Amino acid sequence: MRIALAATCIADALFPQAPIATVKLLERLGHTVVFPGGQACCGQMHVNTGYFDKAVPVIENHVKTFEPVLDNEWDAVVIPSGSCAGSIKHQQAMVCERAGLPDLAKTANAVAAKTYELSELLIDVLGLTDVGAYFPHRVTYHPTCHSMRMLGVGDKPYQLLRAVEGIELVELPDADQCCGFGGTFAVKNADTSSAMLADKVTNIESTAATVVSAGDYSCLMNIGGGLNRKGSTTTTMHLAEILASTREDPTTPPAPLRAGQSGVAKAARR
Repeated sequence: MRIALAATCIADALFPQAPIATVKLLERLGHTVVFPGGQACCGQMHVNTGYFDKAVPVIENHVKTFEPVLDNEWDAVVIPSGSCAGSIKHQQAMVCERAGLPDLAKTANAVAAKTYELSELLIDVLGLTDVGAYFPHRVTYHPTCHSMRMLGVGDKPYQLLRAVEGIELVELPDADQCCGFGGTFAVKNADTSSAMLADKVTNIESTAATVVSAGDYSCLMNIGGGLNRKGSTTTTMHLAEILASTREDPTTPPAPLRAGQSGVAKAARR
């Protein structure tokens, strides 16, 4: 297959290891990955904070950038983020309709229908659960809110992780509870967010996992900050990074952040 990659803003700016691992994985599986150069934000940040009108040109750029998938220039679009995939599938067309742009809404819906979060692409489109990964480490998984509640990916990430050779996958207590990020929610409702994050960090540490994984680096950024401030030895990795790891080319879990060290610095070291 020929697959277009939507990298996401946060990955482009702070966590490029996620889209890089996505490319590495898909190419190892025999597919061609292309990176449309005109891509930028999908508009999720604007929509989630109520700036619908300002989201329109951002969404239009995204739709136009990935519209070639409708002409079979590519077979699918992949995005290593449940929240961005959720926005593309459930917000973009709605915003366009609200702005009185039915044609753009129709195109947005059509592009969204061929856009897949990574675990959706691997299982629903490519028919894979075992991608030939090798990751001999103790891992727990945080299913992000948008991937669960908006996309409904269910246990797809778990199916993929269970098939990884050497992995010790441990259940995360209260896994379905939010980590407290929610974009600007963490800023506007800091006390509530901090309490939710504290519960999540406590549950992660109870697993004694070396790595906590998720399908969204936004949530992992928040969780990583909480682990850092508590001095935890558990570190964060995107699902794609684990699935891209093989015996021949293993991915080593990053060292935990030192107290006071930022996630930006950590990303820059990778």
